[in-house]
Amino acid sequence: MMRTIKLLFFLFISINSFSQDYNLKGIVMDSKTKEKLGGVHIQFLSTDQNISYSSISNANGDFSIKEFKKGEYKIQTSYIAYKNYDTTQLIDSEVNLEILIEQQIINIGEVIVSSLRTNQKIREVSLPLELVDERQIELASSFTASDVLQQEPGVAMARDGVWATGINIRGLNQQRIVMLVDGNRIETATDLMASMSFFDVDDIERIEVIKGASSSLYGTGAMGGIVNVITKDAYFNSSSYFNGSFNTGYNSVNEMFTRKLTFKSGSKRWYASISGSMRDAENVNTPEGIIPNSQFEDQSISASFGLKVKKNHTFKLKYQYFDADNVGIPGGAALPGPSTASYKDAKRQMVYANYEIKDISESFKRLNFRYFHQYIVRDVDLIPNISTPTATSITTPLRFTPSGDHTTDGAQIQSDWSFSENNNFIVGIDVWRRKLETSREKFIRVDMIDSLGNVTATNNIVRGETPIPKSCFGSAGLYLQNEQKFLNDDLKLIIGGRLDGIRIANEQAFDYDYLIVNGTRNDSPPNQRITFEENEEYKLSWSANLGILYALTDELDLSLNAGRSFRAPSLEESFKYIDLGSKVSLGDPNLDPEKGYSLDIGMRIWKPKFQFKVNGFVNWLSDMIVEESGKFIYSYTTGVVDTIPALINANVDEARLYGVDLSFQYNIYKNFVLHGAGSYVRGENLKNDTNLPLITPANGRIGIRYHLPKYFGIDFIAIGFADQDKIAVGESETKGFARFDFRVNSSVIKIDFAKVQFFGGIENIGDRAYTNHLATNRGEISIEPGRNFYIKLKVLF
Repeated sequence: MMRTIKLLFFLFISINSFSQDYNLKGIVMDSKTKEKLGGVHIQFLSTDQNISYSSISNANGDFSIKEFKKGEYKIQTSYIAYKNYDTTQLIDSEVNLEILIEQQIINIGEVIVSSLRTNQKIREVSLPLELVDERQIELASSFTASDVLQQEPGVAMARDGVWATGINIRGLNQQRIVMLVDGNRIETATDLMASMSFFDVDDIERIEVIKGASSSLYGTGAMGGIVNVITKDAYFNSSSYFNGSFNTGYNSVNEMFTRKLTFKSGSKRWYASISGSMRDAENVNTPEGIIPNSQFEDQSISASFGLKVKKNHTFKLKYQYFDADNVGIPGGAALPGPSTASYKDAKRQMVYANYEIKDISESFKRLNFRYFHQYIVRDVDLIPNISTPTATSITTPLRFTPSGDHTTDGAQIQSDWSFSENNNFIVGIDVWRRKLETSREKFIRVDMIDSLGNVTATNNIVRGETPIPKSCFGSAGLYLQNEQKFLNDDLKLIIGGRLDGIRIANEQAFDYDYLIVNGTRNDSPPNQRITFEENEEYKLSWSANLGILYALTDELDLSLNAGRSFRAPSLEESFKYIDLGSKVSLGDPNLDPEKGYSLDIGMRIWKPKFQFKVNGFVNWLSDMIVEESGKFIYSYTTGVVDTIPALINANVDEARLYGVDLSFQYNIYKNFVLHGAGSYVRGENLKNDTNLPLITPANGRIGIRYHLPKYFGIDFIAIGFADQDKIAVGESETKGFARFDFRVNSSVIKIDFAKVQFFGGIENIGDRAYTNHLATNRGEISIEPGRNFYIKLKVLF
């Protein structure tokens, strides 16, 4: 009996010992300076791939994992500006791991990107792609995301003001680029730029830019590429955590003051975060004086929540609110030259939910469900500052108040498969709908005068209008993409396609809805024109892509990408009605989608001390939507039919854009890095044998940066643009220029309760007066901001 008890006792001890769990602790440090690094992602994957753990180091570089099972693990790390750590280690006791990671002097394509619907390293992507990370945003002044992106080859900033900016990719403007925030579409009007202004720059984790046709993944509009702004979030962690940060900064060129506060908390099963920011700026200074009406104020709130429902099941929820007030619009091609315009309210609200299931079977890798709701308000206050005199009266428009409410709802289901070790296949359904409601009141004073010019009577008129009828744009697409590797993984072949059904519907609309004359309102005013009858249109379009990536060596690869893309006409292009007096500017609900064909050939070098990439491209566009002269045939509400000269949107133009862009980084000596980029694009209207408008001139930058570990880093950059004399009708030539910038940052400084880091610099050191060819500044001063001193502070606690 005693022998049996002893046997059972030793058996219990051995089983308990075999299944014993440990509390694993560790620290992550810089391999040279031994600086403790916070925010490093650490992953442990058992060699049999049955068990995995993950953690993120805190501000002191420490991490811990509870209930860690002994065994052999592959240990990997990921951290901005550092090489990925990758080793295998047997862990069979409670140990304090010391993980030393090495700084990455130049980018060698190891960063993971997600804008191609799957997570991949940059060097595994065949498409030309640019990445701007959090560190690059911290180093620059960063008024808007566009200000940072314009440093990337093939990407240019267009602006209607300091706050109101947009992006141009390889000569194609924001109408032909899909803008995303956290993978969700930003759908809003494009007559005034604001798509890149509706989020807090300090809340951005990274921005991914795909250059070239991408409609097979994202549907209508992606003829020029994709811009995906990915915002910061909290994270799951093997041990509980609570941390926060405070950011503040100042820019001298417009006295902009920023402040932002963030809190994050989480554990193995859940996480949550909340942040808020505020910015205010005065009119911007230039070498020729102050640009009036260029001030702005904005504030934002962001919150997120994540929950691991059960093994391999993850639910995420995020909310974003952004509100801008008193935003001056000193530019805007759609606005009259002498007018004064501002956003009296511009806001964006978004909520999205995501549910992900991983490792469903050996071949069924992932199933993802996503829903988002986004609401954008843009209310403009416009003072025309013009009068129209006649022999008997003087008509003075006092104020126009156009307003637009843009509501977008979308849902997506995607499944990821792997049918062999060298295969990845995705298939998904993408559905979204944009609803648009607009209104406009025109306040007009009409002074009646006698033959001597004396005012004999005054009529105050309010004209209520619906510039674009209440309408909606719906899209439902089925997409798929297959990636297959050949020749010992040296050759990757990507084939994808998408089929989209589009519905466009509108209510009946009139040129004006009501009239108030000297306080008396008339909701059935005389001589109303019917601008658009109630209508419903269905359209079908398709897109496809082919990508080839061939690795000649471990450090050299070649790429080829071809694609067919499309862009369905926007609600504004279909239904706009702008009364110009003697003629009207008119949309057409029967427009066909624009079509595009693209070809891109590239070469990339990924050496430890030298990185280089170059791409040549050509895009052919057909059925381009432009205005052409014609007649607007309309009916009055009384039944009478009449005509008026009009500029009517039509599918008439064909175009070709071609060019080249490149970038490089060269670690010339120790911590010195020479870096640069350049781009050239030529745009031609093939039908009329003329130049396309809004084409960025040839440009480039070259710089040298130095980092002294544990102390500071500096970067000196020279930026140059050539003359742009290949212009379209109505454009003005712009002269070339050179501009010099300087940036400096401290290393992380540890104090008792927190870590702090400083950033600063000087932009446009020489206070050079120059013009951005894509800017629309009106008035006497049409140049870019002058010399700007800026400083930033980041506190981690």
